[in-house]
Amino acid sequence: MDLMTIGTFAERTRLSPKALRLYDRLGLLPPVRTDPVSGYRFYSEEQVAGARLVALLRRLGMPLPVIADIAAKPPGEAAEAVMRYWAGVESVMADRRVLVSYIQARLTGDDMASYDIQTRNIPERTVLSISRHLHASETDAFFSEAFARLRSAAPGVEGIAGCPFLVFYGEVSDDSDGPLELCRPVASFGSVDPVAADVQVRVEPAHDEVYIRVALQDMGWPALVPAVDALEAWVRGQRREPAGALRQVLIADQRTAAPDTPVCDLSVPLR
Repeated sequence: MDLMTIGTFAERTRLSPKALRLYDRLGLLPPVRTDPVSGYRFYSEEQVAGARLVALLRRLGMPLPVIADIAAKPPGEAAEAVMRYWAGVESVMADRRVLVSYIQARLTGDDMASYDIQTRNIPERTVLSISRHLHASETDAFFSEAFARLRSAAPGVEGIAGCPFLVFYGEVSDDSDGPLELCRPVASFGSVDPVAADVQVRVEPAHDEVYIRVALQDMGWPALVPAVDALEAWVRGQRREPAGALRQVLIADQRTAAPDTPVCDLSVPLR
């Protein structure tokens, strides 16, 4: 089998020797042979197609661990994985496009997006909750596990006052870990499993809250930032005082909702 030096392989694959050395260290694209004395790396012709695939995927901005996972799959599964990855990228870009427009409007003094801002009264209720410090990538797993536990702990409450909700005590992003609290109003809770020390119980007093209803197609951060700012501006303009942190009231199942279906209310409780 004829082997190529790293320089020749770099020319064939459009990858720099520096990148090839990195991919070797990560186990993504190891050479066929490494000289034990000189440390020179040698590659085969059969590796060219795989290396070019790595180069193409890197042009998409794909992280190396994702590339390694895709490269290990059969061609059909790899193609589906690339499609799923890019769908996620496009979703993020759509959210950022909204945020870019909003930032431009703020900087230039143009008209901001308008929202239907409403208020309602929430009666006194008992709430079970679980709190975590979480980054954005960890929220889905947390919600699935925590909501199942809260749902099995006690019967729920009818109507909007019984909808589960998330409380954002801090930003939840790739850089910031909240904390985030998942809450579920309950009719009665009997006794909470004593092993579940992380399940909190509190009685929330009756209060008003201001809210904006959001459809599935408008969900996601940072696209929701303009709506959050609109709520804060309303509270200041009405000279009201917040009684707590920003909430996301979950009024519908996002897994089965159509894009234009309202799925949540962004809300702020008021004193």
